[in-house]
Amino acid sequence: MLRAATRTVAALRPAAKPLHPRGTVGPATLRRFGSDERSGAAWLDGPGEDEVLARRSRAVGLPGPVPDIFGLALRVPVGDGRYGDLLLASTGLGQLTRFTLTAGREPHSRPMTTLLPYRSPSGPVLVCAVWRDDDSLDLFWGRATGPWHRFADLCLGTEPVADQDASVSFDPLHNTLPGLENYGWGRRLREPSYLTARRSRHAE
Repeated sequence: MLRAATRTVAALRPAAKPLHPRGTVGPATLRRFGSDERSGAAWLDGPGEDEVLARRSRAVGLPGPVPDIFGLALRVPVGDGRYGDLLLASTGLGQLTRFTLTAGREPHSRPMTTLLPYRSPSGPVLVCAVWRDDDSLDLFWGRATGPWHRFADLCLGTEPVADQDASVSFDPLHNTLPGLENYGWGRRLREPSYLTARRSRHAE
């Protein structure tokens, strides 16, 4: 179903990415300080400060006044020249709504989660982001149905990087963060739509 939906959008919009077609890419500072409760995932539990790449976008690419699902993608250096990609989309924060995409008129009106859980040493966890203002967010991790634990904050740069949106491609299946693995079922669920998106970008 996800692959069919992505293919349909790609056919309607062959000259652009099928999902999140246009975005604003720029630098951001991610400061991790860990949380009182340990998740077992090194990236969530360990302190650090990273200069990351952030992309803000609308999932369908509808014009501003129309509600859309908002996305935030982060590219985080993880050492040895490698990086991990974290993708978040607007959802709720409740036990069920953290797994449900929601639309809004303004990007700061809704929290965002990774939607699907990662496999960590302590079990399934999600990451969420809650806006403090137009350019800063608090990051939390939580188990599948448990409370959220604040572990980091993110400050977005105010100046986008010119012409970088077309050249950067985020892929959380290939670029994972330390201690956060994709479940096999999650990979099977997401891979068809990501494959379609990759082919669309290659054709472009």
